[in-house]
Amino acid sequence: MSETAPATRADLFALLDRLGIDHSTIDHDPVFTVEEGQAIKAAMPGGHTKNLFLDDGRGALVLVSALGETVIRVNRLHRVLGTKRFSFGKEEALYETLGVRPGSVTAFALMNDTEGRVRFVIDQALLATDPVNFHPLKNDATTAIAAADLVKFAQATGHEPTIVDFDALAADD
Repeated sequence: MSETAPATRADLFALLDRLGIDHSTIDHDPVFTVEEGQAIKAAMPGGHTKNLFLDDGRGALVLVSALGETVIRVNRLHRVLGTKRFSFGKEEALYETLGVRPGSVTAFALMNDTEGRVRFVIDQALLATDPVNFHPLKNDATTAIAAADLVKFAQATGHEPTIVDFDALAADD
């Protein structure tokens, strides 16, 4: 992230508008887990997400965006991505690269990674769901966009997504 302050919700919406990406947002109490978001899930159609910030300890930083119910085998993901084993990234690295705090990790934070330090991984099942829902940089709202527009957004921020079939990865014993 550059020396400037992280993007705001207004900055995000302006970028989505510039990219021609339709979006709708519902404000709500802050949520920190998929379980806490159940009421929001009931009120908003589409795929609700979980987002993981991972670090292989050797400089490979990864943001994973997946359906909330997807099983993510973090201990197997490194084989697919050609890295060392992952652990959850530290809060300092999360804020330095993506400009968000734990609980607010979102694909939209890619707009803060202007140096391209974070690799973006998308759950294949998430792309089969429409719309997809993410926090707009803080966990006190949820924003819906089309699944195809998630890829468009990522590419516009300089992040070519890697698509992973987490269901197959979880079943691969």
